[in-house]
Amino acid sequence: MSQYFRIHPKTPQQRLIKQAVSYIQNGDVIIYPTDSGYALGCHIGDKAAMERLTRIRQLEGKHPFTLMCSDIKQASVYARFDTPAYRLLKGNTPGAYTFVLQATREVPRRLMHPKRKTIGIRIPDCAITLALLRELGEPMLTTTLIPPGGTDPLFDPDEIRDQFQHQVNLIIDGGHGSLIPTTVIDLLGEKPIILREGLGDVTPFLI
Repeated sequence: MSQYFRIHPKTPQQRLIKQAVSYIQNGDVIIYPTDSGYALGCHIGDKAAMERLTRIRQLEGKHPFTLMCSDIKQASVYARFDTPAYRLLKGNTPGAYTFVLQATREVPRRLMHPKRKTIGIRIPDCAITLALLRELGEPMLTTTLIPPGGTDPLFDPDEIRDQFQHQVNLIIDGGHGSLIPTTVIDLLGEKPIILREGLGDVTPFLI
């Protein structure tokens, strides 16, 4: 049975944050809140944890994982972006966006798009997630918490606990989440391409 932490959504308890990060560093899979709902997460460099996360979601093929980053500086280690893309990131993060960017060599090959060599980058507007990432000191591999065969993410911590308490090592309860996913923006070309309209406002990218 998984451990269960109730962490304050605005002022996260540092003691619990430190304990949660120890799970990630030990190769465990966790469920945690973000600004666009709950997500599954694990250490970026742990292949076994990634495979376990994939089994929990029952994902098939080459699933496009995302790297959850604490800020633009950290994101720049794992993704390349030119000056216009940097300005868009700077003006719209933290926020409920996933940005598709060219991956650097720091990204494990198994996480990249197999042909385009891209990676999704998130800088969330969520106090709990940012506290986890700052304590961890590196990005976290993540994917939205959607039950196998489902289409919508889970948002109720009690329901999440009922369904996943025997599948993950830690569940972080940060209150009820959102049902709306992130807005996904492709920043690879000269102009942004909106791949999915979600919680993040698309107006700044209509250029």
